[in-house]
Amino acid sequence: MTVAVVLYTSDLRLHDHPPLRAALRSADAVVPLFVLDEGIAAAGFAAPNRRAFLADCLTQLDAGLRDRGGRLVVRAGDVVDQVCRVATETGAVEVHLAAGVSGYAARREERLRRALTAEGRRLLVHDAVLTAVPPGALTPAASDHFAVFTPYFRHWSRQRLRDVLAAPRDVPVPAHLGSRDIPTSRGVPGASAGLAAGGEATGRKRLTAWLRGGAADYADRHDDLAGDATSRLSPHLHFGTLSPVELVHRARERGGPGAEAFVRQLAWRDFHHQVLAARPEASTADYRTRHDQWRTAESAADDIADWKAGRTGYPVVDAAMRQLRYEGWMHNRGRLLTASFLTKTLYVDWRVGAQHFLDLLVDGDLANNQLNWQWVAGTGTDTRPNRVLNPLLQAKRYDPDGAYVRRWVPELAGLAGPAVHEPWRLPDDERAGYDYPAPVVQLADGLARFKRARGRA
Repeated sequence: MTVAVVLYTSDLRLHDHPPLRAALRSADAVVPLFVLDEGIAAAGFAAPNRRAFLADCLTQLDAGLRDRGGRLVVRAGDVVDQVCRVATETGAVEVHLAAGVSGYAARREERLRRALTAEGRRLLVHDAVLTAVPPGALTPAASDHFAVFTPYFRHWSRQRLRDVLAAPRDVPVPAHLGSRDIPTSRGVPGASAGLAAGGEATGRKRLTAWLRGGAADYADRHDDLAGDATSRLSPHLHFGTLSPVELVHRARERGGPGAEAFVRQLAWRDFHHQVLAARPEASTADYRTRHDQWRTAESAADDIADWKAGRTGYPVVDAAMRQLRYEGWMHNRGRLLTASFLTKTLYVDWRVGAQHFLDLLVDGDLANNQLNWQWVAGTGTDTRPNRVLNPLLQAKRYDPDGAYVRRWVPELAGLAGPAVHEPWRLPDDERAGYDYPAPVVQLADGLARFKRARGRA
């Protein structure tokens, strides 16, 4: 009996899974393998919210495999060691893997290739599993990647995506192969109280419901903070319980301005992945330096603490930060305005904010998180690097009656309408009745500091 190993990483699904289908074509049996990677924990990337969501994903993946006569094999330790051990135990000559984009993924792939080749085995790496268009598929004439989204999107939109693959009916797995217990999401220390459930079945149900209901209004309402009209599919994209290729196909089949706007967001995701694939150092270093002398975690400790706690005195900023802590997720418009407030109004190093988001976000994707932070900070791909998002203008535009703020900042729930966005304007005797801080900085002062720092004063 021939055996092939399928190493699962951020592709925890059965539907539209090229590595699994290729392995089933080439061998009599497969080993669907997930390694609880000690390298992820050592790098500080095993945040509680992602650990809890991951446990749900693994549980549902195992259930889906068992419905098809197989099971998920779980090991723990160094990925290369564990893959080679499973290959030796089963006599597998092929290992199938989805291509990643981070520096860590590239090093893992290279280590695997060397180790397997030394044993006379092959590593087969599959593109268009974690992204709709492979990172290296589109390049301008004078560079190895696109640095501006608009021309990238024009090329991306003309690409013919591969067909969506059905989930296999049968997945034969060798018997008597040792496996660790699948972790459980219950009781993960530090997980957010309002964290959503993970898993492929959960993601597919949400996708179908959203395409039937929310997609039609997405173009008009995706920035509506209180309306919560985004798809909320980003955690499923991060863990690969949903295929980006399938999402593009299904959205285009749905059609209309909302679906088109949603596809554009999927293209932004691919754009960031191709930037990081070409410039892996952008996860920690400025993509385009502005020679900032940022306030550091030490020099701005009090302001950073207030920002993290949702106590900046700017209600829309604080509402978004509290949503992040409670749900492990934040509305995209909230991500933009909280990041702008930290980097440009408080002039704090973007890496401080990016790390806090990675500590809490269930969809804490390295490419999207780091490069979105850099975009807002003006050190990334934004063609207007000195733009500043005014939180008051943002609040009045995207939360006009204050419903989002009242949901997440209950101490201000008694303030009706847009007045909730500027509690400092209340008379002194009224303001004393609300347990809410004064602004940590005046917007004009923060803007002046930023302009001086960028040499624009």
